[in-house]
Amino acid sequence: MFQDHERCYRAVKSRDARFDGVFFTAVRTTGIYCRPSCPAITPRAQNVVFYATAAAAHEAGFRACRRCRPDTTPGSPEWDARADAVGRAMRMIRDGVVEREGVEGLAGRLGYSQRHVNRMLTEELGAGPLALARSGRAQTARVLIETTPMAMADIAFASGFSSIRQFNDSIRQVYGRTPSAMRGKRGAASTGRVNLRLALRRPFHPQGLLGFLGMRAIAGVEHVDGDTYARVMNLPHGAGVAVLRLSGGHVDCELELEDLRDMTVAVARCRRLLDLDADPVAIDDILSADPILSPFVEAAPGLRLPGQVDGFEVAVRAIVGQQVSVAGARTILGRFAVAYGTPVQLELAAAHGLTHAFATPEAMAEAEPTALSMPTSRARALIGLAQAVADGKIDLDPGADREQLRADLLALPGIGPWTADYISMRALSNPDVMPETDLIIRRVLDAHSLTSDDTERWRPWRSYAAMHLWRASVDS
Repeated sequence: MFQDHERCYRAVKSRDARFDGVFFTAVRTTGIYCRPSCPAITPRAQNVVFYATAAAAHEAGFRACRRCRPDTTPGSPEWDARADAVGRAMRMIRDGVVEREGVEGLAGRLGYSQRHVNRMLTEELGAGPLALARSGRAQTARVLIETTPMAMADIAFASGFSSIRQFNDSIRQVYGRTPSAMRGKRGAASTGRVNLRLALRRPFHPQGLLGFLGMRAIAGVEHVDGDTYARVMNLPHGAGVAVLRLSGGHVDCELELEDLRDMTVAVARCRRLLDLDADPVAIDDILSADPILSPFVEAAPGLRLPGQVDGFEVAVRAIVGQQVSVAGARTILGRFAVAYGTPVQLELAAAHGLTHAFATPEAMAEAEPTALSMPTSRARALIGLAQAVADGKIDLDPGADREQLRADLLALPGIGPWTADYISMRALSNPDVMPETDLIIRRVLDAHSLTSDDTERWRPWRSYAAMHLWRASVDS
């Protein structure tokens, strides 16, 4: 959209918040870039240029507006919807792949050369992978500078910068101020706990998320109490705890991390878990036009697709839940967490009754089928999946190739279409999956004499249609 100057400018003139994060408005005469809904006086059309990412605006020499805070917008919904290489790359960059593995690792995961990945992202987005990752680091740093008492050295470390000098230079380039000037006179302290607010697009239906996650909460790993969801996460450098308080307009997030380098990844995974970068207006417009789904959408506007903080955990849930009730699956998963997970000693975990991070694929790959308290065939399927993930043969990260993952899963013994579809929906946040073999969905489709061809009209949001059908069955 950012290449359509007239359409973008109309959105800026109307201060349409639906486009915040979808594109950014840079003003040549001021050297500042803004979100489309910025309350400042609208610049003349000939003085503005539009960019797909904040990183592209940074690369072009613009700094962030201090009034509208364009870096606090939700991410573009395009990157979760797209299944091509650019969409996959953006999901991996948000998950910290460039920080952990460099551009070489990103290119290897995509199956292209580094040169091609740089060219592909620069041509479409105006910035290469390093610039996109650097922009994310700067945004994380700003939040920590302005909302926490952490020491600057700790903030630089937590944001992913390799040196204090790089941290200082990047902050000055992006925000036009030094880190000290951004903080003001607040004192500093070193801590592993951070409070921040996660932006989202409205409408937002927190009850749908809390209900879905609460029904499936694994004892000791996650907990739902009222409007609060708390859980332990396996992160690249250690464990972390997230406490998310959901309301209709925003999500308050409290984090405690064993290693501050996991800050950016933890925030990105919390956003993905709650589907905060979705465009609910676009989704609801398509689904509400269908006479069958319309009453469900009206009852739950802004319903989100629950994602994940650990793709392997979702895959285990899918296999365990193949032929047992939700309550039965929770019991089994709780046993797995104790037997194969990692104990945590974080204060925030103890405050919410959390004791373990969920099992890693490496730990479950070593399990004996007879020790898993489930039918042998499913136990072998679970161990086979764990071994495939541990060996790198199965990729459950958000940037995985969706079609390839489904084919790889179906090739494993004990994994059928329902399991593969559920994993694709939640582990990869695939917005366009219709798990027609699911008993509840099949019952609804049959009741309305709908075939597979009929569900095509719900594209590209069939996963959200499935969420509405599941939710309606619980409420009925």
